[in-house]
Amino acid sequence: MLIKINSASPVGIDAVPVTIEVHAVPGFDFTLVGLPDASVKESHERILAALTVNGMENLRRSFTINMAPADIKKEGASFDLPLAIGMLAGAEKVKTKNLEHYMIMGELSLDGSLQPIRGALPIALCARQEGFKGLILPAANADEAAVVEGLDVYGLNNLMEVVHFLNGEPKDELNPEETFAPTTVDTQSIFETLAFPSDLDFADVRGQFKVRRAVEIAAAGGHNMLMIGPPGAGKSMIAKRIPSILPPLTLEEALETTKIHSIAGLTAKKKGANTALIVQRPFRSPHHTITDVALVGGGQNPHPGEISLAHNGVLFLDELPEYKRSALEVMRQPLEDRHITVARTKETVDYPASFMLVAAMNPCPCGHYGENNPAHPCTCTPAQIHRYMSKISGPLLDRIDIQCEIESVPYEQLRDAAPGESSAVMRARVLKARAVQNERFKHSRLVHCNAMMSSKMVRTYCALDDECDKLLEFSMSRLGLSARAYDRILKVARTIADIEGAPEIKKNHLLEAISYRSLDRSTWAG
Repeated sequence: MLIKINSASPVGIDAVPVTIEVHAVPGFDFTLVGLPDASVKESHERILAALTVNGMENLRRSFTINMAPADIKKEGASFDLPLAIGMLAGAEKVKTKNLEHYMIMGELSLDGSLQPIRGALPIALCARQEGFKGLILPAANADEAAVVEGLDVYGLNNLMEVVHFLNGEPKDELNPEETFAPTTVDTQSIFETLAFPSDLDFADVRGQFKVRRAVEIAAAGGHNMLMIGPPGAGKSMIAKRIPSILPPLTLEEALETTKIHSIAGLTAKKKGANTALIVQRPFRSPHHTITDVALVGGGQNPHPGEISLAHNGVLFLDELPEYKRSALEVMRQPLEDRHITVARTKETVDYPASFMLVAAMNPCPCGHYGENNPAHPCTCTPAQIHRYMSKISGPLLDRIDIQCEIESVPYEQLRDAAPGESSAVMRARVLKARAVQNERFKHSRLVHCNAMMSSKMVRTYCALDDECDKLLEFSMSRLGLSARAYDRILKVARTIADIEGAPEIKKNHLLEAISYRSLDRSTWAG
């Protein structure tokens, strides 16, 4: 007897269909082929325990199971459920007439309960693309998968519920009136209620008008940003409030972001509660001890790193020089290309990494260099300062559009200053500037903000008059800026003009953009 069960395997941030072919004959043997990894091979023991607990251990069959296509490595325990259903169908415990209409995924506990899996959203998208009527998976993943329209998603709690569903039987034998119903999710309601729930607000920030302006420009154009200043000046406080002024995610961005977090196993939570859809822009803040692989992704079984988890959001690197230089250098290519390709001997995957980098650092190891405060004099030698600053390479710094110094807030401002502009007020200006950019780039699928413009687009949308051209030429010569800096200055100037509603880049826009590239690191070394 030959049975076919439909399942899927995540590859990158997508999923590919996998057909589990079960050949059953009388006997007591079990053979599994089709490039399964160790966790898939171990499924036999989990399945046997689950069947025994539920009184179905005497199948009296020998099973030869093939997971096709055989050239794709099958990983994880999410194949437990389709393998178990295949064995039960081969033993004539499950009717086969409904199997062709559903994709089935789930991890089994020893008692037969279903545990959440990774990649539920990509698997649901794959099921819809392949034309299946529905998807059967653990209840903890149901809301996430149900975001996909045109697909019936059944979130079930245990193996016996799956058997009853496929056999057309009541959900509970003691309650025949209770039937199986697909999970539904109101995506619009999720967007409306969760788009801006953060309690963090720029109204809490006292003073720091120059930095607030720089942050607004960075948010309006999606530009990378570096803040340099003494400890306690508010760098981390400001960075954590940046998501509160960013535009809300579109549905397309939300789906792509959720897919990445789903593959990483971050959407399905413990105790069955899960996040159906990520509708807030991610804010990732990894510790400076992070490894290269954890930052950019990879590993023996490739997985997305922090730069991909920050896709469509913010990656905040506090105490930037404390990160390993190798970890920082591997970000250079993703910062430029907005994706990362992880190549391994047996597999190559591509992860999106279009994020807004926000970094913060002290000007020296003690943090007080250049600060006019007798209570905290700098104790660092010029050599120590130079060595500290040299941890940030020129090529990496060149990829940061806005670089600004931040000073300590005087006590009088902390005590007496009125609250600053709220995030809502700042966000209104950001949204207005983004609306201009959306219109500008409406014919491009890959470009959504000024920071994403190609060099060709820069020449088209950032044209300068003669006065501005001479000013930029003089500034680049004096500051020793690179060709990459040239493009990035023009992008920032374009954003400043958009905030003011100016159709052309003017001298004041260009001067402000140049000021964000004019930090001289040699002065920090004394």
